[in-house]
This record gives sequence, C-alpha cells and structure tokens, in this order.
Amino acid sequence: MLEQEFSEPYMLELKRFLLERKRAGAEIYPPGPKIFNALDSTPLSSVRVVILGQDPYHGPGQAHGLCFSVQRGVRPPPSLVNIFKELESDLGLPIPGHGCLQDWADRGVLLLNAVLTVERGQAGAHQGKGWERFTDAVVEVVNRRCDHVVFLLWGSHAQKKGARIDRARHLVLKAPHPSPLSAHRGFLGCRHFSQANDWLVSKGLEPIDWRLGD
Repeated sequence: MLEQEFSEPYMLELKRFLLERKRAGAEIYPPGPKIFNALDSTPLSSVRVVILGQDPYHGPGQAHGLCFSVQRGVRPPPSLVNIFKELESDLGLPIPGHGCLQDWADRGVLLLNAVLTVERGQAGAHQGKGWERFTDAVVEVVNRRCDHVVFLLWGSHAQKKGARIDRARHLVLKAPHPSPLSAHRGFLGCRHFSQANDWLVSKGLEPIDWRLGD
C-alpha cells in the first residue's frame, strides 16, 4: 500500500532535502520520531474519521505529527480553540485544558496534515517538496481500502485534497476552516462531530469518543 511510496524517486528526493536542511542547521518540526505520528497512531485498519490539515505548527514544542494538535503544556492555537468551541456547542463536552489530540488519533481519527514537516518560524517552508504527493497517496489508500469513513474537510485546501473521495462509500462533511479568519462563516455551528457519529452508528459502527482527558 504505502510502503512502495518510500522507494519512489520523489520520496528519496524529499529525504535528501530534509537531510540537507538539517545539515544546514535548520530546526525541523515535528521531531523525527513524530513526523509519521498520524499514521503510527491511526493505522489503516482503525481509521473511522479523517481530518485533513495543511502544515505543521512552526513554533517550538508545538507540532507532534497530528494536524491541529499541539503537545501538552503548549497553549492551544486559535484554530484549535474554535474546534473546541464547536465540540462544546455540538456535543456539550467541556473545553479541555490542553491542546493535545492524541486521544482522538488513538481512537480512529486520522489527523493528517498535507505537509508533514516545517522549519522553525517559517510557515510552509517544506511545501512543494513531495509531502503533498505522499499524503495524497494516504488519502487515496483510505478511500479505496476502507469502508464507511467520515472525512471532515475544513477549508478550501482540505476540500481540494479530498475532492476524489468516493461519496458512495464514505461521508464527506465540508465547512470553512476553523481559523478565526473564517470560523464564523460556517465552521462554528457545523455540528460535524455529532453528524460523524450519527452516520457511523447508522452503518453499525462505534461512534468516536470525542472527549479529551486532562
């Protein structure tokens, strides 16, 4: 499935690029062991929901390989704050005191960024280097190999990346990005969390436990 991607010329070139940047002294996020955290935490056999992000956070200590998520002890960024507001409004869940979404990943929510690395203080520094092709392949594998998956596509970038998803097999829910710039245009009030669970239950599957532990 995805193993063959790692021997493709574009991935070998991406690996060379990352090694060169590291040798040049660039501070790359997330840390090496966490680059593939989304795939490690949510293997194909357990995927029930996919949330697509764009770029890892580029501040120290933030990124740990899950889109929209930050490590514990790091202040939740504005987009994540709006996600928590919608979670509270939709499901009545309390807003957590941290921004780590690892619990979701462990419960079948694939939190996949389009680009899996970035450099400190430089948003988008690794765009166009090959990651997009790799994560397109991940989305396509989920699309073809999994049944009854909910795709939450927030913002035009995610919607474009998910344009080829088979709507006959999967549920695709769209909303504006949760960024403060666009959240009030339809993200807040979208009720995607309850809609995702209702659809999963209708297919005889377990709903996602969206609660986050302290």
